[in-house]
Amino acid sequence: MSALGTRDPATPLWRGVIVLRVTTLLFALGSFIVHYDGYAKQWLAWTAFGVMTVWTVLSSVFYARPSSRWPWLVGVDLALTVVLMFTSAWILTTAQFDANTPLITTVWAAVPPAAAGTRFGALGGVLAGLVVSVVTGLVRWRFDVDVARDGFLLTASGFVIGLAATMARRSADALTRALRMEAATAERERLARSIHDSVLQVLARVRKRGAEFGGEAAELAKLAGEQEIALRALVTTEPTRPSENGTTDLRAALQLLATPSVQVSTPAGEVQLPEHVTAELVAVAREALLNVEKHAGPEAHAWVLLEDLGTEVVVSVRDDGPGIAPGVVERATAEGHLGIAESIKGRVRDLGGSVALDTAPGQGTEWEVKVPVAARGKR
Repeated sequence: MSALGTRDPATPLWRGVIVLRVTTLLFALGSFIVHYDGYAKQWLAWTAFGVMTVWTVLSSVFYARPSSRWPWLVGVDLALTVVLMFTSAWILTTAQFDANTPLITTVWAAVPPAAAGTRFGALGGVLAGLVVSVVTGLVRWRFDVDVARDGFLLTASGFVIGLAATMARRSADALTRALRMEAATAERERLARSIHDSVLQVLARVRKRGAEFGGEAAELAKLAGEQEIALRALVTTEPTRPSENGTTDLRAALQLLATPSVQVSTPAGEVQLPEHVTAELVAVAREALLNVEKHAGPEAHAWVLLEDLGTEVVVSVRDDGPGIAPGVVERATAEGHLGIAESIKGRVRDLGGSVALDTAPGQGTEWEVKVPVAARGKR
């Protein structure tokens, strides 16, 4: 659910804004009573304080409801506060300005920076605080230590409140993702238990009995073993659907390549990459495994290793086949057989990575693909 939806994680801060608005209005009332007799235009002072009171009620009602915390409402709040602050130029006398008498809004003007920080984050709170600070100096027609101090406190409070609101929303989003992942994991575990008690047990028995009989039954046993491993990977691996920021887990995608003759080793945690990068690296691994199947024989085994080194991601595919004789790859490319040149080297080159081939007759073959971490943010 969106952080600005019906369950805004920053709701406690909005409640604080409402409390701040009410308490600062009461403080402004006390200042109004103390300095009322000295005001130059008392009717304008009554008008300004009446508007402050009405807006305190209305804004509190709007801020109390998540559905009515519109961005433009915070802008209106700031604009109305600025207008009321400027009325002090006609309400206060010259003697009151010289005596540093509070403006008609007094500390009530500190609320918009808090509201802007809660709604827009730290930057919004700082900008609103600067606006109120500049207006204070303009109304008093001076920028002294007192004005600078008040301005610093306004911008600092807007920054702190905005930072708290941003962290609250990010934490809520992270918690939501964690809960969804936990629910998905629990569902996969439930499916795994159910399938293990039925389909997987049947496949395991077919594999075992077929291997004992030999012949065509052994072929069926091999197929059953492959389906058993593939099914286990499907029910125990996190789905590779894109996340909210367009990334997928390369670790989960590679684990689906496991078969009785292919072992996949990956880190314990996710390896998130842009969706197209994950797809290309999986295609590279598939092409390497296809070469193993074509050239190393049905009895060969292969290993896929994924490493996340921080600065780069490394995918290695190794087999125990007969290896490749020197010059074979170059001749195949020259003859137009572009499986290795395009399916592996071309894909990695487009990702800004590198490919290393380590092979020799009788020593198997190992492909090592390196892709820089910068590709994680590449669209």
